[in-house]
Amino acid sequence: MAFFKNLADSFVKEVVDPTVSFAEDSARTVVREVIDPTVAFIETQIQRPRDVIEQIQILDNLLASNGSRFPGDDYHPTDRKNWMAHLSVERLTLNKIVWPGTHDSATNGIGIEGVTRPLGECQTLSIYDQLVLGTRVLDIRVQEDRHICHGILSSYNVDAVIDDVIRFLLETSSEIIILEMRTEYGHKDPPGFETYLTDKLGQYLIHQDDNLFNKAVSEILPKRVICIWKPRDSPRPSRGGLLWNSDYLKDNWANTDLPWTKFQSNMNHLKEQPPISSRRFFYRVENTLTPQADNPVVWVRPVTDRIRRYARLFISRCVPEGCIDKLQVFSTDFIDEDFVDACVGLTYARINGGV
Repeated sequence: MAFFKNLADSFVKEVVDPTVSFAEDSARTVVREVIDPTVAFIETQIQRPRDVIEQIQILDNLLASNGSRFPGDDYHPTDRKNWMAHLSVERLTLNKIVWPGTHDSATNGIGIEGVTRPLGECQTLSIYDQLVLGTRVLDIRVQEDRHICHGILSSYNVDAVIDDVIRFLLETSSEIIILEMRTEYGHKDPPGFETYLTDKLGQYLIHQDDNLFNKAVSEILPKRVICIWKPRDSPRPSRGGLLWNSDYLKDNWANTDLPWTKFQSNMNHLKEQPPISSRRFFYRVENTLTPQADNPVVWVRPVTDRIRRYARLFISRCVPEGCIDKLQVFSTDFIDEDFVDACVGLTYARINGGV
């Protein structure tokens, strides 16, 4: 009997126990690597829409209780194509302008319609139509072959952008544009791109000059384009040259799809900036949201629309927050007339002593 008992004990120790231990370890591994992440992912999908609704409610309540009035909010330019000219280029200094900008400006028609386009398209208007509408800051992203891109999606050649800019310049006489050209993240710089830009736009380019910000538009004309070139690996433009480097257009991008989170981030970073009267660079606030990969909604339009309608609210909140004298470049996805009017209205108030 002792023999059989020892045999049974040995079997349990050498076969059963390791098998049970292996099964328990495997089960723990499955829980840790499969079940837990799956549960967390499902919880995120359930919680994120709740967070979005809650944050929109915060903004709606803020709008209902405080309104969206600000100096110049009732001003509407009669000719958005020439709005700078109509504000008086003699009194309009560069640092008093609230520049209406577009985010990922050249993404109209990017990708495949109905498939990848909704994932990357941030504007539906062409560059020319944006400028006619009143846009004065363009965010253009290129890849190595000089095609426009947004992440992995690519579109038309940058020549189309330059042609639209030149067409607009030829049709107007007093409008100044900030043209930001940059190599998209994850891509290589287009060879010889700095030379390309100066060759194409040379006669319109405004030389980099730290003393420019306090000058009136009339003193800067007939030059019309501040071109900021932001390569990834190539040498940056030199100070005093035809192109401006990345030091002269700054922002603090918050990677979120939550509107109140972005609203607060924008306001907090803006408050940290020097006032426009002493600033020697352009500072951009982006009234946009970024789709997140772990979210059930990944198309640009429905995500960024969560904050687009609060652009006037943001400007109005700059007054009690003490930073109305710091707002400068204000950018959006899917720009429209009301966004342009809000920026031009505040500009109008600044040159007429309303701020």
